[in-house]
Amino acid sequence: MNDTVKTPIAPFEESLPEVLMRLVSELHDVAYLIERVEPQLLELGGETILQSPDSLKVLQGIDLAVQKTRGLAEFVDTITGGIPSEWMVDVSTALNLVKLADMQKALTNGMRHGHSQPLSKAAGDFDFF
Repeated sequence: MNDTVKTPIAPFEESLPEVLMRLVSELHDVAYLIERVEPQLLELGGETILQSPDSLKVLQGIDLAVQKTRGLAEFVDTITGGIPSEWMVDVSTALNLVKLADMQKALTNGMRHGHSQPLSKAAGDFDFF
């Protein structure tokens, strides 16, 4: 007989305001990335893209997505100011659901100031591993 004892995973508790501020930073990054799509579409499609009603709807949808993402970030930022720093939350289960390693790392390592996306890189630039 093989007796194996399963030890439960220890909870990974962090200050709720710190977690929410990292979420705010990620939302700002998402808004920035969405916002970069519009000029690229205009460059690829030229002036004729502005003459198509369907294309205008897509461009308006991009603007709306940016506004909503920034609005969510500001909302979370605002309510975070009223949450005591002593409030702790177990983030271990939530972090296991995050599939992108970079995002998981960003959400785990503490608050960042500014955005994680490089502002100086041109479209199409990327880093090799």
